[in-house]
Amino acid sequence: MGEDADSAEFDPQSFLANVSGQPGVYIFSDAEGQTLYVGKAKNLKKRMQSYFRGTGLSMKTRLMVSKIRHAETHMTRTESEALLLENNLIKSRRPRYNISLRDDKSFPYIRLEPDPEFPRFSFYRGSRSHPGKYYGPYPNAGAVREMLGHLHKTFRLRQCSDAFFRNRSRPCLQYQIRRCSAPCVGRIDSEAYAEDLRQAVAVLEGRDALLIEELAKRMERASERLEFEEAAAYRDRIASLQRIRERQYVSSGDEDADVVAVASDSGMVCFNVVSVRQGRNLGSRFDIQHNPLDRSPGRLLEEFLPQFYLGTAIPGEILLGESIGNRGSLEQVFSLESRSRVRIKQRFRTHRARWVEAARMNAEDRLRQHLSEREQIGGQFAALAAYLGLAETPERIECFDISHTLGERTVASCVVYDRTGAVKSDYRRFNITGITGGDDYQAMSQALERRYRNVLENDAQLPDLVLIDGGKGQLGVAVDVLEKLQINDLATLLAVSKGPGRRSGDEKLHLAGRDVPLVPNATSPESHLIRRIRDEAHRFAITGHRQRRSKARRTSILEEIDGIGEKRRRNLLRYFGGIREVRRAGIEELSRVPGISPALAKRIHDRIHSG
Repeated sequence: MGEDADSAEFDPQSFLANVSGQPGVYIFSDAEGQTLYVGKAKNLKKRMQSYFRGTGLSMKTRLMVSKIRHAETHMTRTESEALLLENNLIKSRRPRYNISLRDDKSFPYIRLEPDPEFPRFSFYRGSRSHPGKYYGPYPNAGAVREMLGHLHKTFRLRQCSDAFFRNRSRPCLQYQIRRCSAPCVGRIDSEAYAEDLRQAVAVLEGRDALLIEELAKRMERASERLEFEEAAAYRDRIASLQRIRERQYVSSGDEDADVVAVASDSGMVCFNVVSVRQGRNLGSRFDIQHNPLDRSPGRLLEEFLPQFYLGTAIPGEILLGESIGNRGSLEQVFSLESRSRVRIKQRFRTHRARWVEAARMNAEDRLRQHLSEREQIGGQFAALAAYLGLAETPERIECFDISHTLGERTVASCVVYDRTGAVKSDYRRFNITGITGGDDYQAMSQALERRYRNVLENDAQLPDLVLIDGGKGQLGVAVDVLEKLQINDLATLLAVSKGPGRRSGDEKLHLAGRDVPLVPNATSPESHLIRRIRDEAHRFAITGHRQRRSKARRTSILEEIDGIGEKRRRNLLRYFGGIREVRRAGIEELSRVPGISPALAKRIHDRIHSG
């Protein structure tokens, strides 16, 4: 452990007099005990002295130093140990002035699910402890879905779940649009399917060039035998494979590496991680956030790399667009984490230099787009304030929407925007219960009360403007709720209703306290902002509703039966492959499931068939 200082006026000289020159981690906190910054150092004393010198600090760093009222150090044996401790402390404390990534280590994979005859590829995110073969990781979900789309279109492998697959009597839509060969109804035998699967695996493993050469020879032989239909099939498959190759840069080698670049501007920073597997660019993963202390690109990467890679799959090589000071300790920690050698490289030639430059250019372009969009949204906020006649431009807008199907499984959404865009970490959904099915007024009332009661109890940030998707009725409900909570004077209430024919752009705005609705010009900045936020609230609500409805239709009947807990419900669904087959089963079949007695089987059967 180390030293600490705890006084109203922090005395850096007294504190530094007792700091050692060992490796370790230091923590700065403010007067309220909130962590300002966590850092690591090879020499704690030298690093901490740099914060309290008279010159050479950026304005943001000086501002942070002025807030320090408490400091502590934790000594470690090595710089590598300090790196691990720093990473853990940043994740647990989320200091205001550190680069702090969202804790999302679940990179997506393509999983080949085991099946004796007809295996399938699927999108997978999570632990790789389940049986099957995994390809990836891919940088984002879009890259996985794109590759799966290519595989299904080219090789026509099945996409459906086992329960769906086992209960088909005729081919589904995927067969009709030539995205599946319909093994479920015997349109392809297991031997031919295995050959298609072998070729798909070759593509995922980067052996598509050899596969194209093999298919070209088969096409020639088929032509010589005058089997022109077979030759045309080979020709079409070769063309599909060529299109896949064209969408991804392929080098002459089979390298596996990540290329990491950073761009910073206007107090913001964008990290770009490009995944290259078998010499193929699988896509990019961007992360944009504030640059709290105006760090240099090299220092930003030093903070970014451990947070990004620790706890997930680490490639054998990481190529950086900037030089960093802790490369040796990072290599040591990453190698221990991945149980194989990891090399971090900073100087390149030939095609690798082009990879790094392309990653840097894309990071700069994505950051430029973000800053432009942020500036545009800021202007839209100001335009909305002027149009509504507000005294000040709102800093925070919260929008609510309701989604249900004929009153079933109602879900309310709350999305949050500030003058830089969507604040997705503050989004909330509410499962609405205890109301008359389909009563949007009751649903809106419950959502608003739950939302703002929670905000008040936790002393969280209130919005300046509350936007309701609805007309005067929903607006009246919102007025009543905010008055009940005594916050009606703290936020402006605005409802947006669709115009004639529910056409986008013809919306009417109902402002609390004003009888006549406002009809903004469809092309105006304020109209664009309102539609953008309203549409996002609608998307978020309907996604939650569909998830809740789907879950309910899978399990709700079983959940309502006494004696059926999580384990027995899981056994039933696994044994029969889904709720549809449970419904079809007789009492004798149900009693064969582990944990289901004949008496319980009868109770299940009677409850399911009671109407």
